[in-house]
Amino acid sequence: MSADTWSPYILSLVTFAPLLGGFLLVFFPRRDRDIRVFALVISLLTFVLSLHLPVYFHRGQTGFQFSIDKPWVSTPNIHYHMGIDGISMWLVVLTTFLTPLCVLISWKSIHERTKEFFILLLILETALIGVFTSLDLFLFYFFWEATLIPMALLIGIFGHERKVYAAVKFFMYTMIGSVFMLAAILWLYAHTGSFDFVVIRDQIARGAVPGFPAAAQWLFLGFFLAFAVKVPLFPFHTWLPDAHVEAPTAGSVLLAGVLLKMGTYGLLRFNLGLFPEQSRHNAPWVMALALIGIIYGALVAMVQPNMKKLIAYSSVSHLGFVVLGIFSFTQAGLDGAIFVMLAHGISTGGLFMLAGILHERRHTYEISEFGGLAAPMPVYAASYLVIVLASAGLPLLNGFIGEFLVLSGAFQDKAIYGILGATGIIWSAVYLLWMYQRVFYGKVTHSVNNSLADLSGFEKLAIWPCAAAALVMGIAPILWLGAIGPAVHAVLNPTPFVQVVGRVVGQ
Repeated sequence: MSADTWSPYILSLVTFAPLLGGFLLVFFPRRDRDIRVFALVISLLTFVLSLHLPVYFHRGQTGFQFSIDKPWVSTPNIHYHMGIDGISMWLVVLTTFLTPLCVLISWKSIHERTKEFFILLLILETALIGVFTSLDLFLFYFFWEATLIPMALLIGIFGHERKVYAAVKFFMYTMIGSVFMLAAILWLYAHTGSFDFVVIRDQIARGAVPGFPAAAQWLFLGFFLAFAVKVPLFPFHTWLPDAHVEAPTAGSVLLAGVLLKMGTYGLLRFNLGLFPEQSRHNAPWVMALALIGIIYGALVAMVQPNMKKLIAYSSVSHLGFVVLGIFSFTQAGLDGAIFVMLAHGISTGGLFMLAGILHERRHTYEISEFGGLAAPMPVYAASYLVIVLASAGLPLLNGFIGEFLVLSGAFQDKAIYGILGATGIIWSAVYLLWMYQRVFYGKVTHSVNNSLADLSGFEKLAIWPCAAAALVMGIAPILWLGAIGPAVHAVLNPTPFVQVVGRVVGQ
């Protein structure tokens, strides 16, 4: 069967394959090994299907590709409209890449309610992919809210000591923020008669939306608040450390690796895409919040005694770089912002997996409980070092390229933005390398650490793909930037009636 035959349906296949797998798991007998194998097969199949997207993506063309647009509900006017561009494509692949690793890292750590755990994991994957592929605002909001339930249940059921508190806090923060976006979406529908992103964007660009100039700032803020909470941007970040510390390892990986990117993706797709003038007008104070997040997150991470909380605050700092790049309104800044999103998903996902491995052996994340682990766990120590250096932005690893481009864009906007942002790189090296030194070097202060087992086969299969991806992204970033560049150019230079690339079904 040719690629042209698959292309109109590939987004639906990639999006709903995990959900179908989760549904089939409901009928599985409670044999944990069979459940794990089936979940791994479904997640790997989804990843293989998602590779169709970059392989057959037309990199030199703007507009949405692999599109499908079919009427879904006549009143209100809701369409099943999906499509991707160079921005959303890589986020879909990132999601499908991390999910099998989450299955592997949970292979031996989830002992109770195994079926429920992997069902929730697969449902969450479908919801996350749906967020990045939806071009109908109703469909987008449906998937956006759908991510809350499985993630909250993963934290609340399979988390640690304060899991219920963390799950409720996560759910309430993100749901309340989303209400403002829903109000903005309903206003747009009432004044355009459509939930379709492309239709609404083109009507706004033509000045064909009645009452829009007076409402534009409020609409911008409605979308912005929902996305700022999800990023999370300072000062909306307080839910994140609790959620990360209490979540199971797989939950933390998907939370940091993908769920937070929903916020930055939303800022780029909807705030910049629908409200370009308001985005430029509000850029100074948004950039200020991003810079505060970069520096504050790094400084708070530096003093954390808890390894997982340190990694959580590092996410606040790194996602601040993404927002800084987005609102620089430069090609380099936006290219870098998207690359940081992808690099952060790989490296921070790896860090959370490595922290989870240590927790399984010692049942603690306290840095003071470790020391000298490089001797009993040399493979683990070497793997940890690669991921730490990637997160710190070492050249030839994935963290360097994105941060370099973001700072280039920030300097093009205002030099002070670049100068203050660059301090975040210094602080990140300090807190990451200091953590590594305390955990892996010096004398073994607790005798139990002498007998800790090194990485198992399943753990290597989960960690090493992250290390390999970090290296490939650092050496050959053009593989990603070649598709990102045209999509970013289209965001910076919007024109009505963008040509949709690829075969469209149902129009």
